[in-house]
Amino acid sequence: MSDIQNAYEALSARIGEERAPTQWFEVTQDRINDFADVTLDHQWIHIDEEKAKAGPFGTPIAHGQLTLSIMSHLPREASEENVGLPQLPGQKLTINYGFDRIRFPTPVPVGSMIRTTSTLKRVEIKGEMIETMNEVVLEVQGSEKPAVVAESLARLVF
Repeated sequence: MSDIQNAYEALSARIGEERAPTQWFEVTQDRINDFADVTLDHQWIHIDEEKAKAGPFGTPIAHGQLTLSIMSHLPREASEENVGLPQLPGQKLTINYGFDRIRFPTPVPVGSMIRTTSTLKRVEIKGEMIETMNEVVLEVQGSEKPAVVAESLARLVF
């Protein structure tokens, strides 16, 4: 059996598996300001602390794109249950292929602690690659609603 077929079968057995949450990560005003500078999105609800206090959220909030950008890079504790998918035999690399769906149900206020969980939902062979789809949920500590729910696509290249 080929490396790609073996990998496909191993991954298919993990469909529905939820990874343990990442560590909590603080979203600071400095990080929001830096993101605003890089993206040229200086809307007051993100960077003007005084004006944002009187705004709809009572404080500055992170850009939706900022939370989306950092969610897959949040640190996990080094334990056996938190180890991601190891490099599979014959796999050359993994690439971010994009998203099928992204929603921002609630904002991320400055100073919030966030973390993610992900669940493997789909595995498909695409030529010499395997495409995976994970549902990623970014939660804000103390909030009942998630801040981001996204269907993230990756391609494992063989």
